[in-house]
Amino acid sequence: MEVMTALTRGGEEWTPEYVETLNHKNCIGCGRCYKVCPRDVFELVERDELDLEDDLMDDDDDFDDDVAYVMTISNADDCIGCASCSRVCPKNCHTHAPMQIAA
Repeated sequence: MEVMTALTRGGEEWTPEYVETLNHKNCIGCGRCYKVCPRDVFELVERDELDLEDDLMDDDDDFDDDVAYVMTISNADDCIGCASCSRVCPKNCHTHAPMQIAA
């Protein structure tokens, strides 16, 4: 199978890479990907809503009353393949892949 390619305004070939997954264990919920995304692909949710273990907090910590947030992919179909989200992510949480097209 081939991958979808496009041309930049300058005539250079470009292969869009669309968001596929987001590593919730590494995500710190900073919101950088949310802010840079032009298509509202992401949503900030409480970590508990995803049933994830919070490896950052021990039972002995004083953080029990705090709510931890994590980013999630809410609308992957709106992704335009710019990969801006992974360029601003300090924890490298996003994975991308080109779109496969039938030949």
